[in-house]
Amino acid sequence: MHAELGDELIIESPATGAARRDGEIVGLHHDDGTPPYDVRWSDTGRVTLVFPGPDAHVRHLHHREAPGAPRRPGRD
Repeated sequence: MHAELGDELIIESPATGAARRDGEIVGLHHDDGTPPYDVRWSDTGRVTLVFPGPDAHVRHLHHREAPGAPRRPGRD
């Protein structure tokens, strides 16, 4: 699992009928984008340290790059 600041972490509900949880990744602890992450949860606005489990996935959002910044391979 890899993420960038501003991506969305989604944790699927382990129980049928229960809501999933999502939040914005606001902090990275490793330069390569691997967990853990600081996540601001959309339902509470609180920021917590998260070690995502197998029920979690990252929704990558398009990130703006500074003008003249080198493009990363595989980026649109």
